[in-house]
Amino acid sequence: MSLLRKINRALLVLLVLLVGLLLHSTVLRASTRPKLSDHWKSLGSAARVPAARVPAARVPAARVPAARVSEADNVVPVVICASEERIGATMAVINSIYSNTDASVFFYIVTLREAVKLTRQYIVKTKLKGIKYKILEFNPMVLKGKVKPDSSRPELLHPLNFVRFYLPLLDINRKRVIYLDDDVIVQGDIKDLFNMKLKPGHAAAFSTDCDLPSTHEMVRSIGMQTTYMGFLDYRKEEVRDLGIDPRECSFNPGVFVADVSEWKKQKITKQLEKWMEENFRHNIYSSAMAGGVATPPMLIVFHDKYTTLDPLWHVRHMGWSPDARYSESFLQEARLLHWNGPFKPWHYPAVHLDLWERWFIPDPSRRFSLARPESDS
Repeated sequence: MSLLRKINRALLVLLVLLVGLLLHSTVLRASTRPKLSDHWKSLGSAARVPAARVPAARVPAARVPAARVSEADNVVPVVICASEERIGATMAVINSIYSNTDASVFFYIVTLREAVKLTRQYIVKTKLKGIKYKILEFNPMVLKGKVKPDSSRPELLHPLNFVRFYLPLLDINRKRVIYLDDDVIVQGDIKDLFNMKLKPGHAAAFSTDCDLPSTHEMVRSIGMQTTYMGFLDYRKEEVRDLGIDPRECSFNPGVFVADVSEWKKQKITKQLEKWMEENFRHNIYSSAMAGGVATPPMLIVFHDKYTTLDPLWHVRHMGWSPDARYSESFLQEARLLHWNGPFKPWHYPAVHLDLWERWFIPDPSRRFSLARPESDS
């Protein structure tokens, strides 16, 4: 009997040890298996989308790099607006950039909701289908209480004219961008403009209106203003209190390179909005003046705080007269041409139409068309 009891005791001990080993193994497996909640956490982090998600642009698979695009990939980000009524102009700008560089350019095309589909169709149904791009939808409600109606040049009050004020709020995520108006043509390599050096503490680089002798001649021939007096109403106390000499040279904000990080740091957007609201209340500038209502806030906020562009990267005033022309030799040297003013190259009359038309791509929807004399058609 005593032998039997010893055997039973030994078996009981072995059973307890076996159960213990099984329990330990189960606990170990449970502790190393990922929790379901952890799985959804990581998935949610990877798939999180900004609250103001923009309409996604379709990019051809052959043009998409295998790795995520970053600043280190030498991508040149270009921001440009596309209004429904001027869509062909935007596409001409893009074509001129894309055709004159071997750099990897990414286009951020900003438009209003009603033009999103039109913009995408213009790209995918033409030779531009190979570009890398994203279509961003701008919400004009951000301008409420900041822009008042003005009938002298209503096109200058278009909401997209103010996109340049809101660069850090767009779905871009770049440290540096190039902003271009839709009435320009790029003849040089856009990479050279992007790689220019900005001075420390400067959030942007612009072209001063007092740079090239050739530009001076054009300005004199059309009687255009190139100083702060042409943009701000110095009869108003708010303007005089700025302490800016009215004879100081102005600059054109239709072409610029922006350091987005410095822009955020200096709260440039808030400063621009402050002056828009000031004008809304006290009318310190208007679209009847030289640059409309989008230029004066930039002139105020960036006064003495911007780097100067190479003047050949912004040859402008080409749209201020249907007769005043630059020399052909000078235009061949120019890297960027700007038809700022009322005489646009897709309308008639205008100057140097051949330099613009070589980049024009007909609208597949036929909504946008060139205005030309009937004898030319």
